[in-house]
Amino acid sequence: MKGKGNLSLTGSLGDVMKESAQAALSYARAHVDEFGIDNQIFSRNDFHIHIPEGAIPKDGPSAGVTIATSLLSVCTNMKVKRDVAMTGEITLRGNVLPVGGIKQKVLAAQRAGVKKMILPSANKKDLIDIPKKVIKDMEFIFVEEAKEVFDHSLVKPKSHRAKSSY
Repeated sequence: MKGKGNLSLTGSLGDVMKESAQAALSYARAHVDEFGIDNQIFSRNDFHIHIPEGAIPKDGPSAGVTIATSLLSVCTNMKVKRDVAMTGEITLRGNVLPVGGIKQKVLAAQRAGVKKMILPSANKKDLIDIPKKVIKDMEFIFVEEAKEVFDHSLVKPKSHRAKSSY
């Protein structure tokens, strides 16, 4: 929305999730050239992220890559693919760090009909806890960097599809 570059965070967010949102915005701002973002978007607009009450009972960094993907989508007008779920903590440098609760997150995604899930590479070991049928029915993409998340989750405009990067 029109504004001066402020970030508003409302809803059911604890300190850790607020930090994830701030890191995601900082990452997007630091990579404007790489992603083809008009830098003016950050000085002429405010960003409001709302996590509805009761959405998640725990406060953790798991939403970092999801928030970063959402912000990049808004700033570039690239749509997020509907069939992808994701989890992972994002650092200011764009590294994707492991998170907990992988079994619960995968099973929830599967129940919602998701067929593709993006996970931190370091969480690959956690698939041992997932029922074999679920593993067979879903595609798992393991990533180490936020750019990999964006490659698998965003629909690039036709003018961007020919390029190997943003």
